[in-house]
Amino acid sequence: MMASASVNLPASRYSIAASIEALRCSTVIVASCGDSAFLHPISKATQSTAGIMQSMTETGFSIDTIPKSYAPNEVEAGIIAKWNDASIGQCDANASGKPFSILIPPPNVTAPLHLGHALNNTLQDVLIRWHRMRGDSTLWMPGTDHAGIATQTVVEKRLLQQEDKKRTDFTRKEFVSRVQSWKDEYETTILGQLKAIGASCDWERTRFTMDEMCASAVREAFFQLYKDDLVYRGKRLVNWDPITLTALADDEVEMKEVEGNMYYLRYPLDDGSGFVTVATTRPETMLGDTAVAVNPNDPRAEALRGKSIRLPIVGRIIPIVEDDYVVMQGADDPKAEFATGFLKVTPAHDQNDWDIGLRHELAAINIMASDASISDAYGWDDASDEAKQFVGMSREDARAAVIAWFEANDLYEGAKEYAHSVGHSYRSHVPIEPYLSDQWYVRVTDDRLCNEALRAMADEQYNGTPPKRESGERTGDGGLQFYPERYAHSYQAWHENLRDWCISRQLWWGHQIPVWSKSFTEKETIAWPHEGSDAIAASQEFDEGEDVTNVYLCVSGGNEEIERAIEEVGFVRDEDVLDTWFSSALWPISTMGWPNPSVFPETDGILEKFNPSSVLCTGRDIITLWVSRMVMFNRYFRGGTLPFTDVYINPMIQDGFGQRMSKSLGNGVDPRDIIATHGADAMRYTMVQLATGTQDVRLAVDLICPYSGKVFTPTYVKSKTGHEVMAPLQSSPQDETKKMCTLYGMLIGEVENCEETPLAVNASSRFDVGRNFANKYWNAIRFALMNISNPAALVRKEDLLPVDQWMLSRVVSATNKIHDALSEFQFNNAVEALYDVLWRDFCDWYLEAVKPTVKDSPSQQRVLLTVVDVISRLLHPVCPFVTEAIWPHIHALPEGSIAGVCLQTTPLASTSSWPELSTLKVDGDTVASFEQVRELINAIRGARASQNVKPKRKIDLYVSSSLYALASEHSVVLHSLAGLESCKVQDEASEGFAVLIDGETILLANMFDVVEQEDNTSRLAEEITALEKKVAGFKGRLANDSYVSNAPDHVVQETRDMLAQCEEELRLAKEVIAG
Repeated sequence: MMASASVNLPASRYSIAASIEALRCSTVIVASCGDSAFLHPISKATQSTAGIMQSMTETGFSIDTIPKSYAPNEVEAGIIAKWNDASIGQCDANASGKPFSILIPPPNVTAPLHLGHALNNTLQDVLIRWHRMRGDSTLWMPGTDHAGIATQTVVEKRLLQQEDKKRTDFTRKEFVSRVQSWKDEYETTILGQLKAIGASCDWERTRFTMDEMCASAVREAFFQLYKDDLVYRGKRLVNWDPITLTALADDEVEMKEVEGNMYYLRYPLDDGSGFVTVATTRPETMLGDTAVAVNPNDPRAEALRGKSIRLPIVGRIIPIVEDDYVVMQGADDPKAEFATGFLKVTPAHDQNDWDIGLRHELAAINIMASDASISDAYGWDDASDEAKQFVGMSREDARAAVIAWFEANDLYEGAKEYAHSVGHSYRSHVPIEPYLSDQWYVRVTDDRLCNEALRAMADEQYNGTPPKRESGERTGDGGLQFYPERYAHSYQAWHENLRDWCISRQLWWGHQIPVWSKSFTEKETIAWPHEGSDAIAASQEFDEGEDVTNVYLCVSGGNEEIERAIEEVGFVRDEDVLDTWFSSALWPISTMGWPNPSVFPETDGILEKFNPSSVLCTGRDIITLWVSRMVMFNRYFRGGTLPFTDVYINPMIQDGFGQRMSKSLGNGVDPRDIIATHGADAMRYTMVQLATGTQDVRLAVDLICPYSGKVFTPTYVKSKTGHEVMAPLQSSPQDETKKMCTLYGMLIGEVENCEETPLAVNASSRFDVGRNFANKYWNAIRFALMNISNPAALVRKEDLLPVDQWMLSRVVSATNKIHDALSEFQFNNAVEALYDVLWRDFCDWYLEAVKPTVKDSPSQQRVLLTVVDVISRLLHPVCPFVTEAIWPHIHALPEGSIAGVCLQTTPLASTSSWPELSTLKVDGDTVASFEQVRELINAIRGARASQNVKPKRKIDLYVSSSLYALASEHSVVLHSLAGLESCKVQDEASEGFAVLIDGETILLANMFDVVEQEDNTSRLAEEITALEKKVAGFKGRLANDSYVSNAPDHVVQETRDMLAQCEEELRLAKEVIAG
């Protein structure tokens, strides 16, 4: 009886996560049954994968020790254990070999990894395994990111759900401890996922952006930037998230097209002479208006010059100012259609208005609280009684109320539908609020940061000329290369339009800003303990409103005594934390012990050897958030040194509708689910195959029926947001009365995972191609090994048969293609080369060609074994598990060699060397000759197929004398693969089915017995009739002068070509039927 993959769980407030984890914990294997895959529980016996792997290496070679089929679930855990025991990813700073290093883009500890992470890390592993096999000294540094906003948000939600408590119900230390527990839980899950996909990192060097090593780097970096006047505090507009209650950097804001309205409000002139009409998408912010702007070129500007507006509701008198920014009616601007020529100016709630305010020295009045509700407690001190009715309203409610007030007071002119781009928080996904606030900034617009990032770009990828440096060239200049190249343009454009980076976040989880402050009155002496110490960087500002001087002290790390001393005299540490991307920007150096590796002995020599690292593999969405800042910081703190020399931008994974995979849409696929149904190598192979330069990869999402284990295409519906989502409730394909729930259905609370509606796990049939490839490899290698019993110890060139020389030339070609592809990060081309050499060359041709001879030829057995070895090495970086599983069987056979082939023998495929074939000599004429015979065989096979010749029937071949020489040279292969009884030279008496090949006609005879001949004659007669009709049609078309004169030349030529082809086919068919 088939076991259900569903798990019955008690109702719980966090049933979604519990359901999915429970499903994954019930280990399954996949048994193939026709075109379907069924899930079965793994028995205790089969779960002993370590035992299986051990038996594979300890027993001598016997074909009986090789399982008939590859079952990844039975061997992958054991292989991972072997890799761990061998420490295959361990880095030694003193090891020989060219340094090659990759630093993993640290995943957020908010949730398990998704397929996008699987793609990114698979590509990194392919590179690191390839370079390790080539003898390079490699380092792949793993780690995770604390992800301040995201992690704090999910933990706060969990606390509210489970304990009905808010963050503020805890002390800061208590809350951080709760978040740390969450981090520990998900970091373990994430690292386990990475190991499951085969990632061969240096696990002992696993870093976390808030661990001691990284924290010391963050503290020192902030101190140096502060001391060098590259960090400052300022009051200005920030991108405020009213849900997470924190500021966001510009690149943390996602612009979305929103269908809204343009509202038209009348503002009366203070002198009573009339009114102006302003156009706005946000009527609620008018409470904070401090001016109305008009373009100085507007004909109405002169008459209004010097006049003022009495602001409705508030009663505030505000000036009319003239500014070129204002769009005039009738201007050549898309906004002109909606413009009135008058712009309400609210400096505290719009970035463009802020800029106008600076130009005209306007007041900035903040009318909102941090949750975006209307408030008079944050700088709005002239709220009239009329205005106070709006206090406490949300911004959405205030908008409706303000419009209603203008309507009631005959000051509303109406609204027009208006689509415009609105910034949304990348975390909470709500519209951000431009908000006036005191924040900390990094002066990234400074030449020492921004322009250094531009100077790093490779000359051939820079559009124009990089900014000049007065001191001349420097280490790292021109050394940064992007793949694909188009992303260099995105990187350059970002830096050319950069604004200073807001780095303070109103959170508790993260690196607390190491600045202490205290306000001094005019009568107080400004002083502090340890004044003049090199461990303190000080700054101060005068607050005119409060009539005090604010003193800020930044203390370098490791000076707790100074911290205690300044706190004792009243200095208070800033409660904000640093933007997550600040610590991430230091990842290339913080993970290697900077600024003082001697404090962390395990990093000895690592920074000098592996900074810059070799390549960064990442997504295009964080070029600005992360790549840019790593370049700026690494160059600043390391004397111009780059963090990496190459940046590879990997594709983005989308669902079948082109939608980004996300939790909210329920369309994400966990790599563990693909590994459970297809195996890790199937996932890896497919991922690498998808890594093309097109970037956006569509992956149709299927479901696994929890009743049968079969994969099926779900029913989709439209969500309220207009997205294609899986219907919350699905029916079993085998029994429509059986229902199951989807992840999306659980997320929106419409269904739950229970006995009546178990959860159907997301999957994708797209990975079938990878499973098929892994199975093809396993079956082919197993078959090859079955035919090797006594391979020769040494094979020289003169011992090689033509087919052997050809196959060796194919592996040389594949090795070169893979080298070239991976060197240029063209991963899909590497997979294409692997497919060709394994499937087309080795399986379709070589294995079939050597069947008649290999068992009796020790030399050919050595060639076959060598080819098996080489292909396994070539495949290993992409499919490490299946190659590791077959490896001990390959090397259980007697060792030997082929002249010119260098293959070092090692216990594990993962520690083996890349094939060295540069000195292998094969005869070019012999290889070309075999290519000719392949064409001959293909022609014969094509004719057999077209004439429906039985597969096992032996036929006679008649060829010209020149082709006979070729056929004789490859007689065994030709007879075997073409199914020949005999091959003879044609003479005038020769008869048979004519086939044209390279200008010569060959004849195939004895293709049918008497009954088959009659059937074939009847079929040929029908074909002749059809061909005659085609010929007549083409001739009629070409006889039409209008067609010949008016149709495009290439179309007419195509018609002539098709006529010629049909006439030739007709001629041959008539010859055959005539006998």
